[in-house]
This record gives sequence, structure tokens and C-alpha cells, in this order.
Amino acid sequence: MADDGGRSARVTVVGGGVVGLTCALQLARAGHTVEVRAADAVADTTSAVAAALWFPYRAFPAESVLRWGARTLTVLTDLADDEATGVRLLPGTVVHRTPEPDLWWGEAVVGHRPATPDELPAGAPAGTRCTLPVVDMRRYLTWLLAACRSAGVEVVTTQVDRLSAVPGDVLVVAAGLRSGPLLDDDTGVPVQGQVVRLADPGLPGWLLDEDNPAGLTYVVPRGDDVVVGGTAVAGATGREPDPEVERAILERACSLVPELRGAPVLSRAVGLRPARPTVRLDRTLVDGRPVIACYGHGGSGVTLSWGCADDVVALV
Repeated sequence: MADDGGRSARVTVVGGGVVGLTCALQLARAGHTVEVRAADAVADTTSAVAAALWFPYRAFPAESVLRWGARTLTVLTDLADDEATGVRLLPGTVVHRTPEPDLWWGEAVVGHRPATPDELPAGAPAGTRCTLPVVDMRRYLTWLLAACRSAGVEVVTTQVDRLSAVPGDVLVVAAGLRSGPLLDDDTGVPVQGQVVRLADPGLPGWLLDEDNPAGLTYVVPRGDDVVVGGTAVAGATGREPDPEVERAILERACSLVPELRGAPVLSRAVGLRPARPTVRLDRTLVDGRPVIACYGHGGSGVTLSWGCADDVVALV
């Protein structure tokens, strides 16, 4: 492989969630021969549990996150024109409970403005209104996987326990919480998130209330259902929904969005966000072979996916 990018490489991407598949797609589009090695089917990944609203959450550093997020926002906005992607643009409210909220993410969002009193849920002192992509992850991951295969990406379902067993001129490690152990990095921390999916009563927009005194609360309608969350328990590793936690989530959500009361429960899920002090996106050598790390996205895998994939392509 030539370092000047003039020749294609055989690249193996370890990880089949939204970050790994997006990297694989962009690498294939750049002319590389790409294989994905994924421990789970896409429907069983942490990505499949995501709400998923474009919004940076538990990902650092801010400057890089803003750049990656802005790029992803542009791509998702374009994808909203294709119904098959499961992406649509939807207005909503970010609730503020402090006098001077930090709207650092607003640099990437065109047209955000202060919410009017009638746009705020009961008890919320202030908020910001904006229109953002909402991604139905069931449809989006199916579309993304199909796009990868159409671009010539081979997807193999197998668990990778050591990089030396993985073929390729270049490796990309984008396996969420499984990434750190492959690279002798113990800084990753699971952040448990629980959601419940209700029948959508026809909500006109989403709601995000990170600083709710009773706990993180978000309501993200997707047409057929509405994802209601949530929790953010650092270090927890359980994947079974807790009925008591679910009751608390629903009570918080229904107090903010009364239309949800009585909505049938369609499903419930728990995911482990792959958090880290900072997103790791760099190129190193492992046993003489280039390895690009791309993990530690916290609750922002969807939000940062296309921007990070561009950087991965540049590093390859």
C-alpha cells in the first residue's frame, strides 16, 4: 500500500455497529477493498438501541466532536430525502435548567432559537428549539448494511479476540467497548442506558431534558413508535431492563409529555454506550501493521459517525 493514497489497500474493519459500518462504506467508496468483522448482527448491536437523535452526548473533546458532528449532520440531513434510510428531520426542544446553558453544539445547527413558553413542557424554565435528524435505527442499520454490500464490502460475523488473527494491509478498530482490550487500552467505560419503546400517539417533535432533577429524560418519536429514555449509569454492565427503572423513566417522560400516558409498550431494551475520556481516532503500528483506532464515542455514535469515517479514510 502506498502512503500517498494513490493505491488501494485491503482494509479490515473490526466492528459492525454504526461507526464500523460507516467507516467501511466510506473506505469502499474511496477505492479500498474492505471486509468487516462483526461479533454481532446489526440488530443486536448497541447502535440498534439508540433513540437516535443527532445530538452530541458524553463524547469529547468538544472541538473535534463539533467538527465530526457538523459533518454527520450534513450527511444525515441529505439522507432524510431518502425514505429508505429511516432518517427524517424533526423539530424539537432541548430543555435548559440553568441560567446560562452552554450551547456549544449550536455552532453546527442552523436556525436554533430560544423556545417560546408554549413550546416548553410543564416545569421547564427555558429551552432551545431546533430541527434535527431523527434516525430509526432498525431501518437505518439495514440501509447502511445494504449500502456496504452494494459497495463491495464483505461482512463476516465473527468475534475478534486478537488483531494478529485479522487479515488486511490496514486494520480499523471500531468495535465500541470491545476496542480497548484489542489495543491494550483500559480507559473505556460502559455507560448503561435503558429505554422503553411506546406506540407513537402522533407526537409532533422530540424532547431532550438532560438536566431533569429526576434523571435524564428524552422522548424521540419515530412515526411507528417513540423511544423514551433514559439512564446513564457509568460502569454498569447489565443488559436486562429493570422494571422499576422503566417505571421511573415513564413517569418522568409522561410528566413532560402527557400525551404518552396510556400509550402501549411495544418493546424495551438496554444498551451499553462505549464511553472514554476522549474519542480515540488515531493511527498506530501494531506488529508493524497500520491500525486505525476509532472508538469511545459514548452516546454519540450516530452523531459523529460520518465525520469520524472521513478521518479514518484520510488516515488509511
